[in-house]
Amino acid sequence: MPVPSDEFKHLPPGIVLGPDGKPCKVCSSFKAWSKSQRSGSHSNAAAKDATTATALAVSTNTTRENCPPDVEALGRATWTFLHTTAAYYPTSPSAQHQSSMLALLRSLPVLYPCSFCASDFGRAIKRNPPEGVVGSRESLARWLCERHNEVNQKLGKEEFDCGMKSLDERWKDGPSDGRCD
Repeated sequence: MPVPSDEFKHLPPGIVLGPDGKPCKVCSSFKAWSKSQRSGSHSNAAAKDATTATALAVSTNTTRENCPPDVEALGRATWTFLHTTAAYYPTSPSAQHQSSMLALLRSLPVLYPCSFCASDFGRAIKRNPPEGVVGSRESLARWLCERHNEVNQKLGKEEFDCGMKSLDERWKDGPSDGRCD
């Protein structure tokens, strides 16, 4: 979860600093980033008007196609990938599957573009090491759900039911009413 910008009085609300001390685009929401860009100083009124018009056009378009992800889009995409990978993980994984899954999970705190999110996930896997959960699809899926719920709790979002029926319905089989078929 990004550090709230009220700790940094010179930053607009919702803007997060990266490890280099500069505002981090991928660590901030698109809404906060675009607002900060609109409120920044521009050398002339025409540039400001063009930026505002573009930002307004983009903000009315809820699908930001072909744009770099903000922290929310990156998080959704990452959790979708991780949960879906767990949903299709073998019931009795081979040593290679287990090793690869551990490498994937352990790489996130190192490679994830949002540095605060990466550090937070790194702390979560230190508290709850994944080594004991990669031995089965069910244990991995529940473990990921629990880590995701920790993030949801920090963000004030509703927690997800980590039962296998709910997880399989959401990430593998779809709802029983067939609306996703």
